[in-house]
Amino acid sequence: MTSLEEARALLREFPVVDGHNDLPWALRKTGYDLDARDIAQHQNAHLHTDIPRLREGGVGAQYWSVYVRSDLPDAVPATLEQIDCVRQLLARHPADLAPALTAADMERARQDGRIASLMGAEGGHSINCSLGTLRGLYELGVRYMTLTHNDNNPWADSATDEPNVGGLSAFGREVVREMNRLGMLVDLSHVAATTMRDALDATSAPVIFSHSSARAVCDHPRNIPDDVLERLPGNGGVAMVTFVPKFVLQAAVDWTAAADENLRAHGFHHLDTSEEAMKLHRAFEERTPRPVATVATVADHLDHMREVAGVDHLGIGGDYDGTAFTPDGLGDVSGYPNLIAELLDRGWSKADLAKVTWQNSVRVLGAAEDVARELQATRPVSNATIESLDGREG
Repeated sequence: MTSLEEARALLREFPVVDGHNDLPWALRKTGYDLDARDIAQHQNAHLHTDIPRLREGGVGAQYWSVYVRSDLPDAVPATLEQIDCVRQLLARHPADLAPALTAADMERARQDGRIASLMGAEGGHSINCSLGTLRGLYELGVRYMTLTHNDNNPWADSATDEPNVGGLSAFGREVVREMNRLGMLVDLSHVAATTMRDALDATSAPVIFSHSSARAVCDHPRNIPDDVLERLPGNGGVAMVTFVPKFVLQAAVDWTAAADENLRAHGFHHLDTSEEAMKLHRAFEERTPRPVATVATVADHLDHMREVAGVDHLGIGGDYDGTAFTPDGLGDVSGYPNLIAELLDRGWSKADLAKVTWQNSVRVLGAAEDVARELQATRPVSNATIESLDGREG
């Protein structure tokens, strides 16, 4: 049996829990026309994600990102629209996609041969400094919130913005505590290292990094420093390696900075993946060839993260449909077996790989649920405001 055949066999038993997929945002660009982008059929020309390729890739659970850009003036209703998109997808594809709110739901979906579908809000701007809105998102099914996206919010510093509050403000720490009380996972992808450390100090539940890699391997601020990885065993959390080339390959960091500046110079947002923006990207790439990450590049991160944090604290978060470029061998959601085969070739055991693909991510959600049950018996609902805790408006 080849390594790839072994990988596919392993994924049939312990499928991938992927921490982050931006399909709902990609669908927003079509006005949520789910007929035009019917994911029951191959959408290779338009998307990284569809049900046939999720099946081919051995995906058993997906956190769908209900992301909205942090510069949108109406982030809360836009986030609700993203949640509604996920709900429409679940209603359209009940034989393949199973609604999931708990670790037990994830296991039931696996037993039924369906893909457990959870939601994660990408950026604290989605609650507009309101703990009531945070609770509303939880009631609608959101099971993690990334504390920031690319920009700071009034209570937390982002990895890719200038420092503002020095990590988490007092209100930011209250957000973390209320997430713990709810059972919503605290996601530390995108946040500044100071915010990571403050959140680990404030939380009483395991955290996740839904799509981040190792800063020691690729020095990008979106990645996790070793001192933070070293804290995961004590916290119980999980770092889910991402595939985005500009976060995993050092040469791609510099190339991407130049490519982003080229987009901005022509009046486009640097995250724009419209046809016009991608035409500019392709022209830039013809002039300046893009450094190409590979499956081995991603595996290098997992090797390092296992050494620092331990295999019990690793997972996968590909960021498909949220990036313009992908590594060779990981071009879409069908590619996960290639990564597992690479790790098998590097001597990773099947028991350890089962932890990375399925067991760790299910465990961390269950642990957050356990903490929430304890806190709900002792901690009242928080109605704190940013004005009362930080002395300023959000």
